[in-house]
Amino acid sequence: MRKLKLQVQISVDGFIAGPNGEMDWITWTTDEDFIKYVNDLTDSCNVMLLGRKLAEGFIPYWTNITGNPQDPQYSFARKMVDTPKVVFSRTLDKSAWENTSLAKGNLVSEVNKIKSQEGKDIIMYGGAEFVSSVIKAGLIDEYHLFVNPAAIGKGMAIFHTLEGTQKLSFVKATPFKSGIVVLCYRPQKD
Repeated sequence: MRKLKLQVQISVDGFIAGPNGEMDWITWTTDEDFIKYVNDLTDSCNVMLLGRKLAEGFIPYWTNITGNPQDPQYSFARKMVDTPKVVFSRTLDKSAWENTSLAKGNLVSEVNKIKSQEGKDIIMYGGAEFVSSVIKAGLIDEYHLFVNPAAIGKGMAIFHTLEGTQKLSFVKATPFKSGIVVLCYRPQKD
């Protein structure tokens, strides 16, 4: 069965965005080792899961970059656009984006259906609400927490909906010159 991998930027105090969605605390870096880590993680997957709110900015952002082959992010943008995407939405009736389908049914059923299909692993990006729902449902197989060297005091969290402790097994920690440390964990299965 395919693994669902969550890639998320997070502050040292556990927030993925400020109270109003602010992301100005994220460290942006062109560190070659960091870029290789992100590319290797992305290349291990051949489908993306996105929440609707994130998709509305994410998909147009990367699509716009593909219009400029001179942009330093062009090859990564091409990968983001070319990878099939599944957007989870309760409000959309059809996808406005190329190479994108909608998942409108039960979250657990929809994710498990995708996980049972043939192919590489699955990468997931999303806002706090979507990510929290997937975590609470126990669907994440691997966490890639991009811990940024910033504490923001308050904001949007992703683990706050857990009804009990979720124990994790350490896989690896990868530090980068920028101060970002990627912590990789897998949920412990009881």
